[in-house]
Amino acid sequence: MEQIMAKIKVLSTEITIQTQRDEDYISLTDIARYKDAERTDYIIANWLRNRNTIEFLGIWEHLNNPDFNPIEFDGIRKQAGLNSFILTAKRWIETTGAIGLISRTGRYGGTYAHKDIAFEFASWVSVEFKLYLIKEFQRLKEDERKQLGWDIRRNLAKINYRIHTDAIKENLIPPELTAQEINLIYASEADVLNMALFGVTAKQWRDSHPGEKGNIRDYANMSQLVCLSNLENLNAMFINEGLPQPQRLGKLNQIAIQQMRLLIDDTRVKRLRAGDK
Repeated sequence: MEQIMAKIKVLSTEITIQTQRDEDYISLTDIARYKDAERTDYIIANWLRNRNTIEFLGIWEHLNNPDFNPIEFDGIRKQAGLNSFILTAKRWIETTGAIGLISRTGRYGGTYAHKDIAFEFASWVSVEFKLYLIKEFQRLKEDERKQLGWDIRRNLAKINYRIHTDAIKENLIPPELTAQEINLIYASEADVLNMALFGVTAKQWRDSHPGEKGNIRDYANMSQLVCLSNLENLNAMFINEGLPQPQRLGKLNQIAIQQMRLLIDDTRVKRLRAGDK
């Protein structure tokens, strides 16, 4: 089963988060360390034997787990509250077929719970800790959302760049060119797009931004990236049609001006740009 791991720090306590089946599971063992680092298993077991906890876990499983065993659950619920009642995460999972808790050994072992359940456990440990946990968890998810949006936009530009460079190879590169000559052709075509959209070449931008890392396209906003993707496709089409570079540059510049005006006024793009901030 694929596991994606992340860590956040809550009130100086490191909390591990694993993603499985597209759901986030938070380490109850790490949360319990905030209360008593030496007795995490005891703290979790003490929470699990609570009648309110059993009711909460049962309702959660009924809502989210079609394979949950209600008969075994009723048996556990009847025992909850008795002085002799003891329940571990492993027993709960094996007896009822629960999916809200995960118990594992080895590296990164311990007890994990679906975020809904983990927040409930954190509230039992400390209301203050729960609030900070939710805040840091939301910060992590927001960072992941922004990174995903950036990756999608960069991948879109990369895909269109491949289309663009394939067209150059087919139409502009004569046979037997040296590697240096080929690179010069690619560089000049990249600068056709840079000039059309940004008004400067890559070198001119680097010379005027000596302290910046990356290239001019890394600092493009959402509207510019959308326009750049369109220009790359159009330039590839113009190359296939055999238009000379100066004529292509003029056409692309006019198209860029027109598209940027439309994109800046497009409310949907404005909402996407808001995610960049």
